[in-house]
Amino acid sequence: MFRVLLWAAAVCLFGGAFGSPASAYESAPVATKRTVATFIAEADSVGPGGSARIGLRLRLADGWHTYWRNPGESGVPIELTATFPAGAVAGPLDWPAPSRITEGAIVTYGFTREVVLPMTISPGKDAAGLTGELRANWLVCKDICVPEEAVFAIALPKGDGAPSAEAALFQTHDRAVPRVVPWSAAIASDGTLSVRGTELGPAAVADAWFIPDAPGQIADAVAQTVSIRNGEIVLGLRLAEGFVPGAGLRGVLSLLDKGGARTDVALSAVAGPPPMPPFPLPRALMFAFLGGLILNLMPCVFPILAMKAIAFAAGFARGEARGHALSYTAGVLTTFVGVALALLAARGAGLAAGWGFQFASPVFVAAMAWLLFAVGLNLSGIFRIEAGFAGAGGGLAARGGHVGGFFTGALAVLVATPCTAPFMGVAIAAGLAAPPAVTVLVFLVMGLGLAAPYIALSFVPGLARIMPRPGRWMEVFRQLLAFPMYGAAVWLLWVVSQEAGADGVLATATGFVLLGFAAWSLGQARDGGYRRGGYFGAGVAVCLALAVLAGLGGVPPAQISGPMGGPMGDQGRGAQGNGRGAEGFSVERLAESRAEGRPVFVNLTAAWCVTCLVNERIAIGTDAVKEAFAARRVVYLKGDWTRQDPAIGAFLRVHGRDGVPLYLYYAPGRGEPEVLPQLLTESTILAAVRRGS
Repeated sequence: MFRVLLWAAAVCLFGGAFGSPASAYESAPVATKRTVATFIAEADSVGPGGSARIGLRLRLADGWHTYWRNPGESGVPIELTATFPAGAVAGPLDWPAPSRITEGAIVTYGFTREVVLPMTISPGKDAAGLTGELRANWLVCKDICVPEEAVFAIALPKGDGAPSAEAALFQTHDRAVPRVVPWSAAIASDGTLSVRGTELGPAAVADAWFIPDAPGQIADAVAQTVSIRNGEIVLGLRLAEGFVPGAGLRGVLSLLDKGGARTDVALSAVAGPPPMPPFPLPRALMFAFLGGLILNLMPCVFPILAMKAIAFAAGFARGEARGHALSYTAGVLTTFVGVALALLAARGAGLAAGWGFQFASPVFVAAMAWLLFAVGLNLSGIFRIEAGFAGAGGGLAARGGHVGGFFTGALAVLVATPCTAPFMGVAIAAGLAAPPAVTVLVFLVMGLGLAAPYIALSFVPGLARIMPRPGRWMEVFRQLLAFPMYGAAVWLLWVVSQEAGADGVLATATGFVLLGFAAWSLGQARDGGYRRGGYFGAGVAVCLALAVLAGLGGVPPAQISGPMGGPMGDQGRGAQGNGRGAEGFSVERLAESRAEGRPVFVNLTAAWCVTCLVNERIAIGTDAVKEAFAARRVVYLKGDWTRQDPAIGAFLRVHGRDGVPLYLYYAPGRGEPEVLPQLLTESTILAAVRRGS
């Protein structure tokens, strides 16, 4: 360490400047074998504006570097301390953008060759120029690190503020300062940094990386995955323990074009989901309607189709088809609006809620299993709320007429939410990114799509004529359709097992027994004359079932099992990515696999998503797909969204989705993944693997 006092030298060099401006203002150098440090000023005098830019200029020997305000995983930032007479005001240091410097296994941020670090000084309205002291401390490193320092005297006269010969150095520095741009950015809880701006896209940007303003925010040495598409850049960062969730992230985004030119941008990312691209409202509404229409064909809705078939046949028997269709549609639309409002409220409270969010709760899943089980008992004739069965269901949904139709529609929406039909994902994500009124409108149109076939059958005479005439077959059909209800209840019991384990299964199965007893008691009260005892027994059984349901909320989450073997959490490294099993998904593992040059197949799923389960059985889990993954060393990453993991939710929204399933195939050497259809086939996956080879 050394110290150089240049007061006398400064007076000798610049004392004459008080009489007439000099042509240059750079101090005598403080030199070592590693650096040459000088004090420079942009002007030879303090002009009428009453301020001046001064700074430290460091020139470094080949191979040596010094550090930025965030030095990264090692090092110490340059420090400048200015001492001025009372009344003078010093502005902050104006840092240029740094370079990433690899030092062995660590990454630091700093400068090589040359750097100018300026600040703006206002000496005061009545000051006769600017006098003071500038103290500089810096660490310079190569194979070893050496701390250095210097002290410079400041003596700028009052004058016209004409540029000095060193003004060009300040102009070069200004071009290296990160630009301020009107781009939007967000940092998700899983480290996904999303930046949206009209200037972004593959034609203008070939590579990008992010440098945080403060240390301890990200794992600096971990590779950052980069995805560049028109209007958006998505970076995968690994957040460090020092990162504060909800505080956002500030720093420098460095962009490299295809010609190698670098542009640095000052970035401030808010905490939360990534900014959604602007999506034309007419297209969002069209996708919403088509998604709701196709939802009728999804596996989740099969039990509800049974309920609608009975309601439709009974409605024609009573000549009430149109009224029942309207009441059913009203139930569908009302429940869709309720789901939209619940999602908006959850998002406003900071929760990572998405489509099908209610199925993340084992309490809700068990309640739905019991409801469908009760529907099945009603259809089987164990009990009847009313003789009429238009809109047959459990509880209110079992009532006839318009009330039954309304609650059948409500139940249809609740049971349908585990499925995401084509077009729905984009429409839901766009709707939730829009103002609340638009969100509600998108969900209303989706509800119209779900109800559209039923409305058409009721209001188009030509379609109505194809319906069979009422008769005894309806009672047989009614009893037959109880079995899809029982099947749906069994499926939901399995979902509970995935969410809450064996204890959850025991609680749900106990509820089945209690509800069965309640249904039997009601049947006895109606048919056997034991009216008071039957109602009392049913009431006690229902109360006990509700107590069991309340206790289910305290059951700890269970580990989810993957369809190709092994848990969906972290697995041992020995079998990862061999095409025979799935690894637990994480942004970090995705980045590692892509950095290794491996193809990656990402499957984001949930235990309650019937579409996901069907796809895994008939497409992902086939021998042909397993062999293709093994032959090309495809890393298969499976993300479990059963309990709506916030990190996976953020990753979904990065890719314009607000629910599962989502299937992505990352080919080696390509920035953008291929988004596969929500309804998968074996040939679709194999074709994607071949294209990416």
